[in-house]
Amino acid sequence: MRIGELSARTGVSIRSLRYYEEQKLLTSVRQPNGYREFSPLAEEQVRTIQFYLALGISTEQIASFLTCVLMNKEAFCEEVLPIFESKLKEIDDQIHLLSQIKTNLEDRIRSIQESD
Repeated sequence: MRIGELSARTGVSIRSLRYYEEQKLLTSVRQPNGYREFSPLAEEQVRTIQFYLALGISTEQIASFLTCVLMNKEAFCEEVLPIFESKLKEIDDQIHLLSQIKTNLEDRIRSIQESD
């Protein structure tokens, strides 16, 4: 299938599909006319890429385990767990920081309201 059809089927922009290809997350074969031709499995690949991007995983990280995940179940891919753990820690750290900021703002609001 051509890039436009893959884009239409997945809802992912052509620009993003080209980027995924640049990042070695997706492959195509160039036809003599220069068009990219993607395998029927590309649709599943793109949906899988989108899933991991939605989890906040970088394309570089996805590239490190994508082949394994597409060929096996996620639980069988040892590369995935450390990435998930690292991402979870990053999110926990962000939540902690945001919680501190929230408390600080609430305290400042209370202080201003009490001084009126």
